[in-house]
Amino acid sequence: MSSITENCHRVRERIPGHVTIVAAGKTRTVPEILQAIEAGITVIGHNYVQEAEPMIAELGDRARWHLIGHLQKNKAKKAAPIFDLIETVDSLALAELLDRRCAMLERTMPVLIEVNSGREPNKTGVFPEDVDDLVRAIAPLEHLRLEGLMTMGPRFGNPEDARPYFRATKEAFDRLAAADIPGAEMRILSMGMSNSYEIAIEEGSTMVRIGTKLFGERED
Repeated sequence: MSSITENCHRVRERIPGHVTIVAAGKTRTVPEILQAIEAGITVIGHNYVQEAEPMIAELGDRARWHLIGHLQKNKAKKAAPIFDLIETVDSLALAELLDRRCAMLERTMPVLIEVNSGREPNKTGVFPEDVDDLVRAIAPLEHLRLEGLMTMGPRFGNPEDARPYFRATKEAFDRLAAADIPGAEMRILSMGMSNSYEIAIEEGSTMVRIGTKLFGERED
């Protein structure tokens, strides 16, 4: 049994069944991703459209494919036909562009709104105090299906330090769910990575993005 296979089994044993594991595929090879899929991972996340394209072309419907990195507007045309969910919508302008592209393809794209829970100036995402307005603006778009929120949160050596940022995002998630906004279903809360997923799950995450714990350290 390969180390990737062993890692996948180990991680899956530690994560409750209601939480979806997204294998973060940044810089990983097709054989590595294939090992994860064969070990039971069903969702692969990519940071970059150009890196995802050839892998999706080769592996296709063997997995579901999420965009988990920032989507530049000039990449929306390429992203719209290949991903199953885009986790990083952070502006109305990007959402409207995606909506137009999806309309041309006659498809509806599930999306999450990325929340910059740490209010970090060097990161993308909408600030927590602005997320409600963005949800209300995006919800009516016919070819997007708003399914929840995603946050990266600041990175810390001690994962416990990330808890307040996960908690703040969960509070926004619950508030929006209670608001029952037409066209906005708060179903997915994507929080937590290899070093912090256990804390994120404790704070209500239903989706975690894990790379190193599955594939080992990157060589980039």
